Amino acid sequence: MRLGAELRKLREATGMTAREAAELLEADAVQMSQIESGTVGVSAKRVRRLAANYACTDEALIEALVAMATDRSRGWWEEYRGVLPPVFLDGAEAEHHAAFLREIVIHYVPGLLQTADYARSVFTYTRPELSEDEVALRVAHRMKRQAVIERETPTLYETIVHEFALRVHVADRRASHTQLCVVLNRIEARQATVRVVPIDREGFAGAGASMLYLGGPVPQLDTALRDAPTGATYIDAQPQLEQLRSLYRRVRAASLDSTASRDLIHRLMKEL
Repeated sequence: MRLGAELRKLREATGMTAREAAELLEADAVQMSQIESGTVGVSAKRVRRLAANYACTDEALIEALVAMATDRSRGWWEEYRGVLPPVFLDGAEAEHHAAFLREIVIHYVPGLLQTADYARSVFTYTRPELSEDEVALRVAHRMKRQAVIERETPTLYETIVHEFALRVHVADRRASHTQLCVVLNRIEARQATVRVVPIDREGFAGAGASMLYLGGPVPQLDTALRDAPTGATYIDAQPQLEQLRSLYRRVRAASLDSTASRDLIHRLMKEL
């Protein structure tokens, strides 16, 4: 999907129609639409041909697109295909390939830091219609996502979380204590950088700022993920990405530094 979106943007920048681009590949407009929507793959040779005809001279970007086109690996998330909504798989794949991850979470502990008990409580409360088996699948998927910060060379991950999320007992006090302990363990293991927006911070109006920013192999391939009433929304347009980078900087400026944040989490644990 991300490869197709970038090819579409390159085409549109030239003023070329999808039909004209399809002719370059000896294809039809339907096939071109499928490539740009990410429903079918595209070969490295075709990517290079399109880039050349789109007058793209950014070699780093071209090579990154070629690498995306030639990657046919099947990750762990594929075992959930057909049993979980596609957005779960897309998100896990995007995290797996990201050069870095930056996240803002206001209402919950970030998914990459959640315990199984915490995740189960969230799923059962927000989706009471789910069966126990369906909840178990979602919890297992969330736990496997954490591989990106657990592997030998973890993905650089910085998250900003509101103190409110750390104080709310989504389950019982014991589960909350364990959850805070896990967050601290991730910090100590240098698997995550956690910054907390204190609950008494004045002038903070970022309650709707939650997002996940995924760094691409080159800046043009950065992507952001935001939840919306109709489902998760992936953002790849550069003006919108710049707005989200600015938003992240504002929320980060309202947060405590990593040392003070760790101390705050320690204090919250002692209160339980």
